[in-house]
Amino acid sequence: MCGNNMSVPLLSEAVTVPGTEKETAVVIFLHGLGDTGHGWADTMTSIRLPYIKYICPHAPRIPVTLNMKMTMPSCCYMLKFDYVALSIDHTFSSIVKAIIDHEVKNGIPSSRIILGGFSQGGALSLYTALTSQRQLAGVVGLSCWLPLHKTFPQAASGSGNKDTPILQCHGEMDPMIPVQFGAMTAEKLKTIISPQNVTFRSYPGLMHSSCPQEMSAVKEFIEKKLPRV
Repeated sequence: MCGNNMSVPLLSEAVTVPGTEKETAVVIFLHGLGDTGHGWADTMTSIRLPYIKYICPHAPRIPVTLNMKMTMPSCCYMLKFDYVALSIDHTFSSIVKAIIDHEVKNGIPSSRIILGGFSQGGALSLYTALTSQRQLAGVVGLSCWLPLHKTFPQAASGSGNKDTPILQCHGEMDPMIPVQFGAMTAEKLKTIISPQNVTFRSYPGLMHSSCPQEMSAVKEFIEKKLPRV
């Protein structure tokens, strides 16, 4: 294994949960607005598989229009909470693709990498996977939406992930990103990739957060798509 993390933005400071044996797969998980990679690294540790490395980058701090231009960790330009308006900066998507490229150069095939995230991190994961030429093992989107959805399916014309499985999970009581946005996203995804590869699960009583049942589903998905080799 080789490669210099310093050459990849966000990777050098990312929280990494290493495998406890030879690493043969990678999960890259992106956090939500105002958060850092630490919280989700703790969550990934609770569901870890010994042969998988988990990478949880910190988003850069930028002014967020939605929050009166307060500076906070964010990977999206969020103007308002509206299924149509929520957008992303292509620069952040390119950085995530660079992290994937870095892992591939270090010996992990892209087909052994799962990309996922929560809220805007999940949104960025969906967008990045659908516009990436590298075929991934799977995508996990928690409490999220598909940014720039009107640009699809055209934006995915060169994607290597039209047959890649996607797991979407959403709390039915989410006050930030209503579950309807998640359901609409799932239906949109079915017009972009093979419909049978889109799984949408909702959780009664769950707000803009995660729960043990949801994380159990995530672990099951990861273990199924990244089996021991």
